[in-house]
Amino acid sequence: MARLNRVSPIGVAQHVIQRGNNRQICFANDQDRAAYIGWLKEYSKKYEVDIHAWVLMTNHVHLLCTPRASNAISKMMQALGRQYVRYFNYAYKRTGSLWEGRFKSCLVQQDDYLLQVSRYIELNPVRAGIVNDPAQYSWSSFQINALGKISELSTHHMLYQALGKNAKDRQAAYRALFPQHLEDKLLEDIRLAINKGMAIGNQRFKAQIEELTGRRMTPKKVGRRIGWRKNKDD
Repeated sequence: MARLNRVSPIGVAQHVIQRGNNRQICFANDQDRAAYIGWLKEYSKKYEVDIHAWVLMTNHVHLLCTPRASNAISKMMQALGRQYVRYFNYAYKRTGSLWEGRFKSCLVQQDDYLLQVSRYIELNPVRAGIVNDPAQYSWSSFQINALGKISELSTHHMLYQALGKNAKDRQAAYRALFPQHLEDKLLEDIRLAINKGMAIGNQRFKAQIEELTGRRMTPKKVGRRIGWRKNKDD
């Protein structure tokens, strides 16, 4: 079966995840993470992708980003993936694949969902039991978005910019989003969207994307169709 082309409208944010093949380790130490971040910074600038939120876990990566050029995210991820695999294989004297096929992605509605997806990404180390507070984890964008750490990688989304009149106000408003864990329904919606390559947002947003691309942005209903028994008996 031919692979479907990615849906990647310019200016629409995307949640991207790339996993290690068979959930194998992709980052063994801080040197590996620093190398990946360095190339992410390089290729995001080269291919015109704004990175809003990110986290490096042991065996996978999450990004929240917006393309400013056609096919920009795919170009960035392909270049980054190849470069990092060469580094990783050389460093650990291995050969073969590192990543689990193509990266996964989904479109993210700006208004009600973008900051929620940012929270989802930066709370990964907490959900995994690595830290109790996202501020304790160095390899995510939380310290940038919430604490004002200087970074040449991250670009604040305009929705983040609207959180306050100055940097301190925006950071405080962003931190205020984190005391509560994400609701189970939101977690389920985010995971379904990324695994199915669909969209996270309200029905109007999904309908707009479907009209624009001709691609389904909601899962098919599970269950037998109406009248199935009557037709079967006929």
